[in-house]
Amino acid sequence: MKQEPAPYEMYDAVADAVADLVIRRYSTSFGLASRLLAGDVRPHVRNVYAMVRVADELVDAPRPGGDAAHQSALLTVMHDDVHAALRTGHSANLVVHAFARTARHCGIGVDLVDPFFASMRMDLERAEHDAASFDEYVYGSAEVVGLMCLRAFVVDEPDPPARYEQLCHGARRLGAAFQKVNFLRDLAEDHHDLGRSYFPDFDVAHFDARDRDRLLDDIEADLAVAARAVQELPVSSRRAVAAAHALFAELAQRLRRTPPSVIREQRVRVPASRKAQIIARAVARGGA
Repeated sequence: MKQEPAPYEMYDAVADAVADLVIRRYSTSFGLASRLLAGDVRPHVRNVYAMVRVADELVDAPRPGGDAAHQSALLTVMHDDVHAALRTGHSANLVVHAFARTARHCGIGVDLVDPFFASMRMDLERAEHDAASFDEYVYGSAEVVGLMCLRAFVVDEPDPPARYEQLCHGARRLGAAFQKVNFLRDLAEDHHDLGRSYFPDFDVAHFDARDRDRLLDDIEADLAVAARAVQELPVSSRRAVAAAHALFAELAQRLRRTPPSVIREQRVRVPASRKAQIIARAVARGGA
């Protein structure tokens, strides 16, 4: 006779299901790549993504009639809730609950959580960046997310701390590349709709081919370093990360071929058919 799950197990399962819904609704590319993760790793990565995505939406998608003060208050509540859930393993917020369970299992601590929330708060407090604030923002908004995922990738390795130290530089460079590609892809939306300019010493109105190529040279350097680390990942995550790397490399190549005047006004995308080809290739190659 099949035993019914305990009430807390049902709650945990629903929290994981909510995190899965977040990734499927908000990110086609990340959602596709995550399907290549091994079954024991996949929920952890989805739980990380759901938490960071919800926090990002708090600052990027205000409610009608809302203001920065209200967004800041919501972000503080969520940050405090994550801290409490890391201590107790429980939250009334299903996304935070799912994340906390993953964090406690994989060893994700406040050393990664706090820089992330600091970057989210920067979106509410400054519209432009200098070199120092840009580096701080990219670290907190993207590099630490790569490190959170890396914690999940290596948690079942024989020596997780050693594997984490071996791969953390590559994980940071991959997260940075993803974020910088997103900044360039979303240049028009960030500037026109959100009033933001992320790249330092950068004038969107005069964005030209030299700017585009300079930014993409930096992105491709990050991707090159990250590619070497991808090959050292555990088999359980290698194909998925290789697919994500390939998707963003494809987007970078398309941006390279796109006139600056177009990038200034519209979002550049990878067609769904091309994404499917890239995913299929990653499956066939096994992440090699």
